[in-house]
Formats: sequence, structure tokens, C-alpha cells
Amino acid sequence: MPRFKSRRDRCQSVRFTASTKFSITTGAKRRLSKIGYVPVKLSRPLPSVPSSVTVIKDASGRYFASFVVDVETEPISGEAPEIGVDLGLRHFAVLSDGTKIEAPRLLRRAEEKLKRAQRSVTRKEAGSANREKARIKLARAHVRVADARRDFHHQLSTQLIRENQAIAVEDLSVSGLARTRLAKSVLDAGWSSFVAMVEYKAAVHGRRFFRIGRFEPTSQTCSKCESKDGPKPLHVRTWQCKTCGLWLDRDVNAAVNVAQAAGLAVTACGAQVSPPQGGEAH
Repeated sequence: MPRFKSRRDRCQSVRFTASTKFSITTGAKRRLSKIGYVPVKLSRPLPSVPSSVTVIKDASGRYFASFVVDVETEPISGEAPEIGVDLGLRHFAVLSDGTKIEAPRLLRRAEEKLKRAQRSVTRKEAGSANREKARIKLARAHVRVADARRDFHHQLSTQLIRENQAIAVEDLSVSGLARTRLAKSVLDAGWSSFVAMVEYKAAVHGRRFFRIGRFEPTSQTCSKCESKDGPKPLHVRTWQCKTCGLWLDRDVNAAVNVAQAAGLAVTACGAQVSPPQGGEAH
């Protein structure tokens, strides 16, 4: 077994460079210095000869091998629209064209299972083998949630990059929102990780990425006439502009304003909604 830097780190790793003469055999095995041949399941064929490999052990006892390789990426060609993205809790993302993507709420769905696993750990004697087994079971429950969230972020960010030539998002204060009563939902959404994925994929594939300031009044401004109507309670999902009289969807209107603040060519038609019965915002 490799000697990791610290036994107390949540994620332990050891790196093997080319000087250690590691190798990948045709039988899907890797040879590591002072360890020998270790079977490896590759997620995809390596595009070139790796210059180094890092063996990672996570809190649940799983081992991963991360290879450093040289790869050439080609920009995505073809005309594509420009969009603004408004991130939220009810819908994970709302696009300026009116598309709404539901939030998976992975932590909320696994909350009861995580609570039972946590109680099982606390009931075991400290330092016992049974406590270590319960701890690993709890860690595996957590990594399943994290893996599912990461997979959701990757699929959505890749879809947005492929279908749009320019993407604008709002720079949210996640650390500030994490100190409010919405903290669990905010952390469950993982906005920062998602935005980071969109940003680096845009750079790799030649797409344009914009991050507008967090103090832009995107939910207070009419995307058609640009008049500010002031802050609104969270339960108000549609509202009527007092200047032009247009009925607007709160989230889509914010996404349009995000795109327009970045200078993207989008129209406000996607934010328009039919007036609710009774004529009052709801």
C-alpha cells in the first residue's frame, strides 16, 4: 500500500511521476513503484502517454487514479444562441429563453438515510471496529450524494456549453447565503461548483463566459423597459411592471437581465407571462 501524507486528511493522495517508472499494461493494470501491478478500471482510453499518476483514497475507502495527459481540444463550431442563467432553489437554473431546470435536491432526498447512518456511528464505542465500519458506511452514503450532484452539474454544464455560444451567470454570494435559514438548500444546490464547471468548459471549447456583479438588481428591473420596481418577497413569482404594464415571470426576467447586463443579444419575450386571474401578482 502507498504511504500517504497524512492519515487524518479527509482525502489522501500520493503521486507517482515519470521518474518512478510507472506504466499501464495492455491488461488494464498499472505498475507502481515499490507496489507492483495494480488492476485499474479506466473510465475512458488515455489519449496520450501520462506524465504522472496520482492515487487518491477518499473518506469512504475508495481508490482513484488520476492521470496527467496532454490532450488537444477543438472549439465547438456552428452558430448558437446566447443565454443568461438565473440560479435558484425552486428551480436549479432558469434560462433567458424560458427553460426551467428542476433542482434535484439530492441531499434532501437522502437526508433520512444519512441521519440513520449518523446515529449508528454515535452509538458505537469510540475506537472500536464496529464504529469504523459504521463510519465508512456513513461516508459512502455522503459520497453517493456528492457523486450524484457532481454528475448532474457535469451533464447540465456540458449541455449548456454545447447548445450556446455565450453564457452569462450572476456572481452569487454563496458564503453569505450559507449563513441564512436557507443554508442547507443553498449548499445542496452546489452553485459554485456548477459555475466553475461552466467557466472552464467554456474556455476549453471556445465559448464566451460572463459573470456579472452580484449587486445587479436583476429581479427588480423590467427586462423590457428597464424600469426598477423595487425588491419583492420570495413568494411573488410573477409581477406587473408599473411603467410598461408587462406581466413578467420573476426567474425568467432575472435571467434575461443577467444576459443583458453581460451585453448579450437576448430578447425579453421569454419573460412575459399571462396576467393571473384577479389581476394581482402571485
